[in-house]
Amino acid sequence: MTLAHIAGFGAIALYGTCTVLLIRAWRRQDAMTKQGSDSVMRLPWAAAALHAASLWPALFGTAGVDFGFLNVAALTALFIVALVLLVSARHPADKLGVFLFPLAGLLLGLKLSLQQPPHLLHNTSMPMQLHVLASVLAFSLLNLAAVQAILVTLQDWHLRKKHPLPLLGALPPLETMETFLFRLISAGFLLLSLSLLTGLAYVENLFAQHLAHKTVLSILAWLVFALLLWGRAAWGWRGRTAMRWTLSGFFVLMLAYFGSKIVLEMILHRM
Repeated sequence: MTLAHIAGFGAIALYGTCTVLLIRAWRRQDAMTKQGSDSVMRLPWAAAALHAASLWPALFGTAGVDFGFLNVAALTALFIVALVLLVSARHPADKLGVFLFPLAGLLLGLKLSLQQPPHLLHNTSMPMQLHVLASVLAFSLLNLAAVQAILVTLQDWHLRKKHPLPLLGALPPLETMETFLFRLISAGFLLLSLSLLTGLAYVENLFAQHLAHKTVLSILAWLVFALLLWGRAAWGWRGRTAMRWTLSGFFVLMLAYFGSKIVLEMILHRM
């Protein structure tokens, strides 16, 4: 077992531990206190550091930058964890860790357990690097938004029921949750726009590079989020309407980013 594997499995163990602690704190309805949140949220920083140490040799090998499906999935999970930790410093985002830390551990575990031929990134120009960074950040932010949308919908349901779920009572006020949701969507939308612009700038032949379907789906996801933000500004969309649009846009974006990579790399075995 290599040092990368040891670091990776250590990260998975810390993700699991932090998830359990967050759930216990949530059940006690004290996770949103500053002291309780800070004490629990220290562990994922260590997990993220081990995650990065485990992933670095696989991504940046001697042959070049390997952007195969499993590497990209694990890298995206690392970005998601980092965003949860950074956003939690100023916003009520620690509850998102209950859902996203196990996901990060799962994706990292798949990367460590499964073998995949390398898929080297041949174009390492600055526009390409900017495109990749914007793409991963956009997907990570909109992933956070999708989970936040589910929490907002559950909270809305919680307020309407006479016998609500006790766990949902620990969430911040609904208005605060919705404001945070649309901040995530707005930031993700801007990065998705940057990703599309930089992507179209360097792609020479969509069909030769097997990128036509990914581009079409990404543009469709962009349109969904654009309409959602317009609906919010024009008609005050919120609650279930916002959740449906958010999850629909994220699903299309997930198909664009990962559905295409699964088909091309793991089924058709193309670069």
